[in-house]
Amino acid sequence: MKTIQDCLKERILVIDGAMGTMIQRHKLNEADYRGDRFKDWPSDVKGNNDLLNLTRPDIIIGIHKEYLEAGADILETNTFSSTVIAMADYDMQSLAYELNVAAAQCARKAIEEFYAAHPEAVPGEKWVAGAIGPLNKTLSLSPDVNNPGFRAVSFDEVVSAYYEQVKGLVDGGVDLLLVETIFDTLNAKGAIYAIKKYFRDYPEQKQLPVMISGTITDASGRTLSGQTLEAFYTSVMHAKPLSVGLNCALGAKEMRPHIEELSQIAGCFVSAYPNAGLPNAMGEYDEHPEDTGHYLEEWAKEGFVNIVGGCCGTTPDHIRHIAEHVKTIQPRVLPVVETALA
Repeated sequence: MKTIQDCLKERILVIDGAMGTMIQRHKLNEADYRGDRFKDWPSDVKGNNDLLNLTRPDIIIGIHKEYLEAGADILETNTFSSTVIAMADYDMQSLAYELNVAAAQCARKAIEEFYAAHPEAVPGEKWVAGAIGPLNKTLSLSPDVNNPGFRAVSFDEVVSAYYEQVKGLVDGGVDLLLVETIFDTLNAKGAIYAIKKYFRDYPEQKQLPVMISGTITDASGRTLSGQTLEAFYTSVMHAKPLSVGLNCALGAKEMRPHIEELSQIAGCFVSAYPNAGLPNAMGEYDEHPEDTGHYLEEWAKEGFVNIVGGCCGTTPDHIRHIAEHVKTIQPRVLPVVETALA
């Protein structure tokens, strides 16, 4: 059976689209989020999309299956906020580990059901990526404008939160770990350290490939914490990732120059999953699936990418168009990186 590295050398792989966009289509109410188990929870939980892994796994599995039917090769788990730090917003810190296990199992079940319905599909060429989000607290920036030295969280707390998340994702059966939507590289370094520590602590566990995806927040070409793209890449390359890429914040049109730059400096595979354009005045995304597909087709023809997909506002229709547009295009060839001075 081929590894994901084998497949990435042969073709451009497709990662799925937005989970939140698809959950919104279900128009869930407070009771849907609570289910029976949390019907008496003391605070509101509507909007806690990760909780649906426990209360409405049918919805999460269904969304995953829609993306598989659309041509996705890689499913992201519904765990963007499944850490003790982010779950504190709902007083649900104690659920963090369980949420990650359940999310991984939802994605796994979706793949099993997809293969059962499609016996012609090549076995072993659909993967679950454990999604590790950026946190709602940052190590590089102060939340208090009057006290720039203040931090709402410590590096050790970030590492501990990510460590628990990694353990849950691995125990749930993910194939890859995806540190994504990085706007603060120091947070990402905490995630990378937690991943490495976990596999040191559990040597019997097979080491999983790590994907890293940053977020350029505006036309300056920098992350929110101020790093240029090259500085960001240099800061995370020690992790020896399977891929480095960009997602969120920008639509494909705005992301293009940054993906081109990254493709020239990265010694690993390159991923890109932009939003469906920029949000309109109502915060919604209007870019049509065929437009997103054409943008990513151009990147593929230019040799910029190995993994493509969609972020905020993208749907199975977007992923279907992307998959169709790139399926016959050769993937970016990894550069030969000099390891020593002549």
